[in-house]
Amino acid sequence: MTNVTGQGTVWNLPNYAGDLFTADAENTPFLTMIGGLTGGVVTNNFEFPTNSAYEYPAAAQPAITENDSLNAPDGTEFVRTQHKNVIQIFQESVKISYVKLSNMGRMSGLNTAGQQSNVVDEKAWQIATALKKIARDIEYTCLNGSYNLATNAAEANKTRGMLEACTSSAVNAGGVALTKALMQQLFKEMFDNGAVFDNTVIWVNSFQKQKISEIYGYAPNDRNVGGVNIKQIETDFGNIGIALNRFMPAGSLLCADMATIKPVFQPVPGKGNFFYEELAKAGASEDGQIYGQFGLDHSAEFLHGKIYGLATE
Repeated sequence: MTNVTGQGTVWNLPNYAGDLFTADAENTPFLTMIGGLTGGVVTNNFEFPTNSAYEYPAAAQPAITENDSLNAPDGTEFVRTQHKNVIQIFQESVKISYVKLSNMGRMSGLNTAGQQSNVVDEKAWQIATALKKIARDIEYTCLNGSYNLATNAAEANKTRGMLEACTSSAVNAGGVALTKALMQQLFKEMFDNGAVFDNTVIWVNSFQKQKISEIYGYAPNDRNVGGVNIKQIETDFGNIGIALNRFMPAGSLLCADMATIKPVFQPVPGKGNFFYEELAKAGASEDGQIYGQFGLDHSAEFLHGKIYGLATE
């Protein structure tokens, strides 16, 4: 099945009877957990800070004599640095001819008397589906986005996703299967690097989810019930939830402190964000666009961690 690029007509957007389904993922659990397309914070600058960090010197026992104390030591000042991310554009167009809009009673495929098209309002359905596509793209970007800061109008801003953000706590599995030892190594690295495990969730795809159930699962006592579905594990550093996500790479595991992550929006004055508007007509068609600007505030990267390079079979 090939989607239409450009103008939708009565010939390339056929009407069918029957229940309407898609096998593609429409749920966006990560985006939903951080507030969706209505929560979050607003900015009027396409660059925004994710955190401002500072460091202490290594802890040590002072050795200050009475004579030393008679003169104040040299000053010690703590230098702050700022980390940032960017807003990027999400945009879709809907273009449907008047002929197509006028022919909702024209059916293709197998039809039986009394059946009707599974889409009653083509324009409304296309707009709603385009919005779902944008939400899918944002979900993918939140996890897999690769950072780029535009320097001119011909270059695209691209927001940094969670997997790229995790740098200090990043365990390379080297192609081996997920094990409890690898997960313990990640949790220890995260704690040693400053993670607080406030509302930490592990994000995995279907393969690694089954691996986690194998690692931490045990058989129920009921003789009529089998199998396990691990949704939370207890660690030395706190309880950690487990969440499935179809957009997680098969060979990666993300451990994210969800309490610190926020969506960032940049509304267009007078229009808002992720709005639909009609475009100038060039002929007999309904032309419009959905436009929005979104970025991910992943907070301090040391709060999160990842395992990558895992075996996937």
